[in-house]
Amino acid sequence: MNITILGARRFITAQAVVMAGRHKVSFWARNAAQAEAMRVTRRNSRYLPDVDLPVSIAVSADANAALDGAQLALIVTPVSGLRETLALLPPSLPVIWACKGFEGGTSKLPHQVVEELRGSVVCGVLSGPSFALEVARGLPTALTLASRDAVFAQNMAREMHQRNLRVYYSDDLVGVEIGGAVKNVMAIATGIADGLGLGLNARAALITRGLAELTRLGVRMGGRPETFMGLAGAGDLILTCTGDLSRNRRTGLLLAAGKKLDDILHELGHVAEGVQTARELEKFAAALDVDMPITHAVCDVLFRGIPPREAVGQLLARDPRSEA
Repeated sequence: MNITILGARRFITAQAVVMAGRHKVSFWARNAAQAEAMRVTRRNSRYLPDVDLPVSIAVSADANAALDGAQLALIVTPVSGLRETLALLPPSLPVIWACKGFEGGTSKLPHQVVEELRGSVVCGVLSGPSFALEVARGLPTALTLASRDAVFAQNMAREMHQRNLRVYYSDDLVGVEIGGAVKNVMAIATGIADGLGLGLNARAALITRGLAELTRLGVRMGGRPETFMGLAGAGDLILTCTGDLSRNRRTGLLLAAGKKLDDILHELGHVAEGVQTARELEKFAAALDVDMPITHAVCDVLFRGIPPREAVGQLLARDPRSEA
């Protein structure tokens, strides 16, 4: 299969390395200098500098050239870049994305942006617990590919399946996207708790109650409860909340250390999707009347100047309630 990858972030760089063994892979990077550097050095020095790109992968800053002959587009940009990237694609080209979050301003999930721009073209989302460096090194990883078209999901899962990359398929597109979006906000919360030295009990409580928030919202939107117990729900949540490679968890750790958000984002050098997602998620949940207290506490710290320890205190001071 001829696959064109749009975006040069670390996860998709890793995915390209893995897929190049089975497929013809082309890479499009928006930044011409970055594309040329990748072509010459066979490294993505900004996002994944320790991993070599196979010589079979073509790299270009020309979208038309990169998409020539493509049978599938795989988009891995921030959600903020999804709409613009979709505009580059031929009208009937199937597309899969690995963007996680809500679009700023519209609070739309990625599939809603795709359907707005591309109508009923066959499409799907790739999600699950996957740090890019481990994927690129060939360490065992499992992901979920979801589409409203169950046959497409099954076929694409088989195409992407590798010896050390197990890909499951699902038709719960909404549930998989909600899991990928909400877990980033919960990772910021867990990073704050860890940074404040609140202990492993607090971490376990946050992850568990974070899963409850994720599930409440996901079910309200039509997702299936079993999806949130799977790779795209609990799996991705656990990894992002506990793994040292998580940018969102790192954001929480630095907030707990007293650093300002702008300084943190500058220090990270990459997008921490949970920051933008938290803002949109809070508005979205309020509109649906879904209770998401951890998300609200994260927004208090990120956007309303509440000190992290005070936000934790307010979260703990809420009245007891049924766990169900």
